Amino acid sequence: MTNLLRSTANPAGGHGGGVRGDNMPRRSSLFEGRFGRMFRELPPAAWPATALRRLGEAMTAEPERDPLDPTKPFAAKETDDIVQDPEENPGLPSGYTYFGQFVDHDITFDPASVMQKINDPDALVDFRTPRLDLDSMYGRGPDDQPYLFDGKKFRLGRVLTELGVPSPRRDLPRYIDVQDPDAAHRALIGDKRNDENVIVAQLHASMLQFHNKLVDEYPGASFADVQQQVRWHYQWLVINDYLVRICGSELIDAILPGRGQALPTQDQKPKLGFYHYKNAPFMPIEFSVAAYRFGHSMIRPIYRLNIHLDGGDDVRAATDDERRRGLDGRFFIFAGVQRRGLNGFDTFPSPWAIDWSLYFDRTGQLPVGGKKRVQPSYKFDTSLVNPLGFLPEFSKAGVDEPPLTIDHLQAAPARPSRDPANLAVRNLLRGMALELPSGQAVADAMGIARIPDERLWVGKAAEGEERKPITEVHESFANNAPLWYYILAESQEIWTAAGDASATMHLGPVGGRIVAETLIGMIAADGGSYLTQSPNWQPEVHGRRLATVGDLLAFADEA
Repeated sequence: MTNLLRSTANPAGGHGGGVRGDNMPRRSSLFEGRFGRMFRELPPAAWPATALRRLGEAMTAEPERDPLDPTKPFAAKETDDIVQDPEENPGLPSGYTYFGQFVDHDITFDPASVMQKINDPDALVDFRTPRLDLDSMYGRGPDDQPYLFDGKKFRLGRVLTELGVPSPRRDLPRYIDVQDPDAAHRALIGDKRNDENVIVAQLHASMLQFHNKLVDEYPGASFADVQQQVRWHYQWLVINDYLVRICGSELIDAILPGRGQALPTQDQKPKLGFYHYKNAPFMPIEFSVAAYRFGHSMIRPIYRLNIHLDGGDDVRAATDDERRRGLDGRFFIFAGVQRRGLNGFDTFPSPWAIDWSLYFDRTGQLPVGGKKRVQPSYKFDTSLVNPLGFLPEFSKAGVDEPPLTIDHLQAAPARPSRDPANLAVRNLLRGMALELPSGQAVADAMGIARIPDERLWVGKAAEGEERKPITEVHESFANNAPLWYYILAESQEIWTAAGDASATMHLGPVGGRIVAETLIGMIAADGGSYLTQSPNWQPEVHGRRLATVGDLLAFADEA
């Protein structure tokens, strides 16, 4: 092992007769492959497509409207005494939404399957390795993709500012067509999806900077050594920061009972009850198509990038009306007009440098209100924010005339019958196309009590919000809830039943177990991971501990 590794290691690692499904072949005969099934014996669930569309639409919130002018959007104002609003998930900063997206892009990419056509996971190809190895960042490496690198370092994009205030943020490196200046400026990165919104784009760029910082910290280390250190920091944070926050420490400790203890390597094997493979890890579709899509419920409709931005229709100065409506210096995650949202796949204004202290808590960072607060994620409930009903990639552009109205937020669906622009509808149709079992069937298989239909709500978890049982949406959902929906409803029901509005909402036992076992299992199956090679390793650089994603990003920012 190199000196670099030693320097941070702890020395102590279907109408008709018969029973439904009785003539169905067992799904996914393989224990491993790029995609597979965690619950291979369970029959697929099915519903009329109209029912799934109805459910997806019911799961998409209406836009917040100005009470004085319903044609205009509205957002809760950020005052010094407001640390969170009722729809926010206390204790879970919004940056983890995009860290989770970054992880997803690292382990899954299936460009060939069709959403509304039955797919066999045995035939699907995951163009990402089922390992947390940052191939979405490193691509095929400097020998095969030299344009991504400058020696041992990554090439970086242009310098960004916080409305003229200096910032360590950099944009992604981009291809600019000098013969067509109006063409989109595509990012030169290992996975184009990490440019699909401004936040994940800047997170990717910060991870490039973290790699470059380690090159500077260890000037004698090889590219491979630095790459391994970046991967180990990332893997450690996925388990000990991200999963603990998403699933709860109790579940993570049950899977890794030696976590945080200086135990021999043989005593630190994960206890996996459902994620099993023989020779190579695989990507369970119960994870990729259902459980891990919980993150869509975390997305906020609106974000502040930094405290210096004051823009609305004018990126540099909001009007009095925009200030009254809480839109000064904040931008919608997606909008029908790109310059009014954080849409991706192109350059964005240089004053849009992100301040990560508004997205991640850092060691010693105190909670505050107002513009400087850490913006929480939204609750894990059965309601997605309105901008996700009109995904820009599948929609036509909206009206581009100020002042900002609802028409600017919502783009018109381009091909509603063929390629829906509503994210919740897309998730539900894709789950049926890939023949996922129902949420109740998976709960039974895991030995977890089913949630009664009358407690499976559709709508926001926040107190006072209107919601209804899923069976009121369509009768086909009786004892037969889509797995993705069920996992969100499970989290919502557990949190509601606890009766503590200040508690952080976690995934429940079905969703949490699928998510945690898959990610931990993939790390444990990787012979090059820290969990395999050195499970007592700690995330430190020259004695400085990087225990949270916020700590790592703060370190990467330092000159």
